[in-house]
Amino acid sequence: MQKERAKNNRTLTLNEEEIPALRARLLTAGDLDASPKSGAKKSANDSAKSGGVLATAIENKIINADLFAALPLLPDEFADLIIIDPPYNLSKNFGGLKFNERSDAAYDEYLASWFPAVCKKLKANGSLYICGDWKCSSALQRAVQKELTVMNRITWQREKGEAVMQKRKVLAPYTQDGKPKDWERAAAGNFRLTHPSNFWDDISVPFWSMPENTDHPTQKPEKLCAKLILASCPKGGMVFDPFLGSGTTAVVAKKLGRSFCGIEINEEYCLWAQKRLERAESDASVQGYADGVFWERNTLAEQYKLGVSYEKDI
Repeated sequence: MQKERAKNNRTLTLNEEEIPALRARLLTAGDLDASPKSGAKKSANDSAKSGGVLATAIENKIINADLFAALPLLPDEFADLIIIDPPYNLSKNFGGLKFNERSDAAYDEYLASWFPAVCKKLKANGSLYICGDWKCSSALQRAVQKELTVMNRITWQREKGEAVMQKRKVLAPYTQDGKPKDWERAAAGNFRLTHPSNFWDDISVPFWSMPENTDHPTQKPEKLCAKLILASCPKGGMVFDPFLGSGTTAVVAKKLGRSFCGIEINEEYCLWAQKRLERAESDASVQGYADGVFWERNTLAEQYKLGVSYEKDI
């Protein structure tokens, strides 16, 4: 059932008529396994060193499959960059597929069941980024340092979760029926109460008025992925995302002239991703990125004065 949305809500939706064409563009594990093999079911760690399909077969493709079924079929060392946003150690419902919080030891085992195999898909000089929160980051550190050399830890600002509040001046206020929405008017200007921030503080979580927004519960911003791709993948290189979700990594790779491959078990999320990829053919803009640089939030007026060109959706 379609959700009722506000008039200006731009969250991506699907209609029944477009689903068959979008579904036809997806790959499945069966599409990859041209020569079915007999015997016991493989785990992700059983990936043959030289096995798998050719990299060209998965270039710019979304694979709608379970990670453990698809990963052994992919070639090793095909990705210049891998971006991973796995389930954190939290109970979360991903479109009917539930991930349950577990003990630290059990979460370590979960990471060990697929992370080493994912690393085999990375080129010798490639880079890998993995997302986590305060609770699971220690487990991620343990998993990563067994396979790779840890170079840095990036913290992305999320203004939530504490009782301490800050009062910030509002530069781009929204109104509803002429009244302030989530901010207040004052004699000294317009202000909003927020929570303290940390490091990467110029990235907004996707929300209802942004055309990149979907109903995925843990969607990452295009701007975040754009920074990672520009920093660590050459033009024309390959970006791989084994937990593709609603497709942000693939969409941004396409917008920035990189190839992509992603695995996602939820078909609806794959369809959202495929529709976003089609939209990217006519709108390659990324929030805040223009003229080869990232601009601070709420600087559109200054950008227009300097002649910066943006697509109409930004």
